[in-house]
Amino acid sequence: MVSAVQNVAIDCADAYGLARFWSAVTGRPLHPEHRPGGRETQVLLAEGLVLYFNQVPEAKTAKNRIHLCLRPETSRDQEVDRLSGLGATLVADHRNPDGSGWVVLADPEGNEFCVLRSESDRAATTS
Repeated sequence: MVSAVQNVAIDCADAYGLARFWSAVTGRPLHPEHRPGGRETQVLLAEGLVLYFNQVPEAKTAKNRIHLCLRPETSRDQEVDRLSGLGATLVADHRNPDGSGWVVLADPEGNEFCVLRSESDRAATTS
């Protein structure tokens, strides 16, 4: 017997606001019944997985022990620019001169996540 992952839960100060950011990041919809001001909101990812945003009273105080890693459809660098335009901030840049590496960003509430190379980026550096 095994357990299936139902959702990834993210504590936050503004569940609906942060879910809107992640909806724009993933291109996936918010749960249709959730509204601004609600204490919980979900982003409905493909294959049934859910990003679950839960409003909590305490602020984030330390580095995430678990985080999301994104593999964009476009190039890594284009995606970093797009996400920055949505409100993400740069935490650490681990890009290498040969094109390998990743970028660590934070969402509007400071939760870290990584942007990896796209498949086309990976193919370009192995050719």
